[in-house]
Amino acid sequence: MKLYNRPIIKEEDEKIVNPIKVSIVIAILNSPEIVRRQVLHFNSINLSNDVEVIFVDDGSEPPLNREDYKTNFNFSIYHTNDKRPWTQPAARNLGAKKAKGIYCIFTDIDHIITKELIEIAKNPTHDVIRFKRQAAILDVNGNFTQDHNELKKWGLLPRYFRRDLRLPPHGNSYIFRTGFYIGLGGVDTRYVGTGAYPNREEVPLKRKLKQLLSENRVTILDGDSRPTIYMFPNGKYCGDKDFNPFGFFHDTTRKNNKYRRREASRKKTNKQKRRERE
Repeated sequence: MKLYNRPIIKEEDEKIVNPIKVSIVIAILNSPEIVRRQVLHFNSINLSNDVEVIFVDDGSEPPLNREDYKTNFNFSIYHTNDKRPWTQPAARNLGAKKAKGIYCIFTDIDHIITKELIEIAKNPTHDVIRFKRQAAILDVNGNFTQDHNELKKWGLLPRYFRRDLRLPPHGNSYIFRTGFYIGLGGVDTRYVGTGAYPNREEVPLKRKLKQLLSENRVTILDGDSRPTIYMFPNGKYCGDKDFNPFGFFHDTTRKNNKYRRREASRKKTNKQKRRERE
């Protein structure tokens, strides 16, 4: 398997040719209030000119428009222009192809990227860097906070407060060399348009990385030394896969048929137990 740099340009020349070091790529679907807060957040941390933020609109209604946002940083919005039920993998790959940065931070709209994380991405120590996660929010003015009272309003379960707000790591948030990601084919788009969500689009990419790692051809930063990315409380961290505080996130269900059958069986069993008690 071949390792890739950005096509044509040699790594030693890339810093001269390309003024952008880091591209932040975020796929978005119907989350306008979180988008607004994210823009305020990026404005507040004073991004340098060698950083760009790319939002890829994955079929929002109404579509996002670049003209609606006042920014003090390099900012672009692209659209998949694909109205099929589920095109997030295509949105991720489109963002990579549009990215000007030598490195990309790939993540989702419910994650919060700090300036410290961006600085790490400018000079990464590994080919791929994965993240630890903690719960946090951006308030109505785009200010970062981990205030417990605010997190409780968002529905964060009590056990995460006992864990110092630590959340499990996220499989598709990472720092990647842009050309390397593109060369590996990005995430799998075979399920685009099927409506299947989630659709395991990360699996082929992970397998390729695992193979390269076993051959000592790639380095991956994992474990306790990973940098931290932050996440708005939603979904299973608030008690249900589809928990959507304030309706701020897209309403595509994560509950697949297997999950629905298990839930139906559980409810049926509980109903039988109640009847027996009566």
